[in-house]
Amino acid sequence: MASSGKVEICGVNTSRLPVLHSDEMRQLLLRARSGDKQARQELINGNLRLVLSVIQKFSGRGENVDDLFQVGCIGLIKAIDHFDVTQPVRFSTYGVPMIAGEIRRYLRDNSAIRVSRSIRDTAYRVLQAKEKATGELGREPSVEELAERLQIRREEIVFAMDAISDPVSLYEPVYSDGGESICVMDQIRDPNNSDESWLERLAISDAVENLGAREKRILALRYYDGKTQMEVASEVGISQAQVSRLEKNAIAQIKRSISDA
Repeated sequence: MASSGKVEICGVNTSRLPVLHSDEMRQLLLRARSGDKQARQELINGNLRLVLSVIQKFSGRGENVDDLFQVGCIGLIKAIDHFDVTQPVRFSTYGVPMIAGEIRRYLRDNSAIRVSRSIRDTAYRVLQAKEKATGELGREPSVEELAERLQIRREEIVFAMDAISDPVSLYEPVYSDGGESICVMDQIRDPNNSDESWLERLAISDAVENLGAREKRILALRYYDGKTQMEVASEVGISQAQVSRLEKNAIAQIKRSISDA
């Protein structure tokens, strides 16, 4: 619900969420690690903005924002309980993947796309191992490291994680610079749209332009409309033999033009 700058999610007024500084974070983490429940609660409240920033990445998928927020909070609590203060890593660096991972698991388990139980089990083991390794290493483990920990092939990990990954819109922005957004589709290479194929299409277009009007029409009817030579002959008003001869001559002329280019 939003009114006069106030936004509530799960009954939480997001405009009044506290912000913790690095020194406060460290002291609260140390206290929480020693069993201080009040410090743990302050850490949760002080990092709810982190949850909000993560769930924004999952917006537009038809999921209830309150549900995503609650699931994200579970990930935040796990991050707080497992974060190692002795590692030279900022809490947000560790917390964001944990929160996102919890939300992805929720979306996967509630997805309309069904994945086999064995693959889901493998993916769940990978996610657990990844979270544990991230805490131990202070960084995300490589696929090879995960494969070694789980004693499974690298290909199984890649296949399982790909199977549970969420569909992404081609128009979803992945980077913004000065107001100019770069979408997923901008980073996907089209093998049929390379420089070589573009130049080839340009050469063909120029060659076709050099044909006569009747030859252009015959090729258009044959290769754009998919008509037979008999149908083309009837429409143009000439014999099938003439259509065949003009078509062959036109194609030969196009080939010569491209080879001479």
